[in-house]
Amino acid sequence: MPAPTLQALFSNQPVEKFDCGAALFWEGDDATHVFEVLEGVLRIFRILGDGRRVITGFIYPGDLVGVSLKKRYLYTAEAITPTKVRRFTRMRFETEINESPELRPQLFARLCDEMAAAQDQMVLLARKNAEERVASFLLMLARRLCQDAALCPEIELPMTRLDMADYLGLTIETVSRTMTKLFNRKIIAPSGRHAIIIRNMKELATIAGDDDEDFRPTIHANVHQAVWPHA
Repeated sequence: MPAPTLQALFSNQPVEKFDCGAALFWEGDDATHVFEVLEGVLRIFRILGDGRRVITGFIYPGDLVGVSLKKRYLYTAEAITPTKVRRFTRMRFETEINESPELRPQLFARLCDEMAAAQDQMVLLARKNAEERVASFLLMLARRLCQDAALCPEIELPMTRLDMADYLGLTIETVSRTMTKLFNRKIIAPSGRHAIIIRNMKELATIAGDDDEDFRPTIHANVHQAVWPHA
């Protein structure tokens, strides 16, 4: 009998569809469910007291979202593209985790990945300039979407420039100018409306301040929850 996995918990749940702009849940809602993303991309964000939106992460297929240690969700999860998910009640999810010695380390490993991602995000916002932030963001997506980013230079960008700005702590004008500079330097090239081609991976990594010359991507199966922000 195969060992239980976190994904297997959701396998018998019905598939739900969310259109672009629809929310799985809103910041402040009761944290009653955990979701597994099957298709599509979502953004997770919080609204500050002055009305500004801060995007703390993007959710991709294979990610879990809503694993909350609080009674209420601390962010909103909203579909960027048409999205399919399965949901599991939080109470049952916690029971399954607590009763399974195989599932507990899986969840712990994912939460550790999230802590590392949050630390990377703090460095991104605190120490890097606009060009470094945009380059780091593109590298992050390449690593997230491709097992070997060097062999998979085209990456989808379903999020808007405003989404990127709200994630990187920049203005939309700064993001657009920086992307144009990278286009003009032939480091990246447009590919349709929602994708780019990374033409010079090494140079992009240098701009981002990446020390890994071989550019070996690390792929994480992510779990997004309401304790710390995702990067």
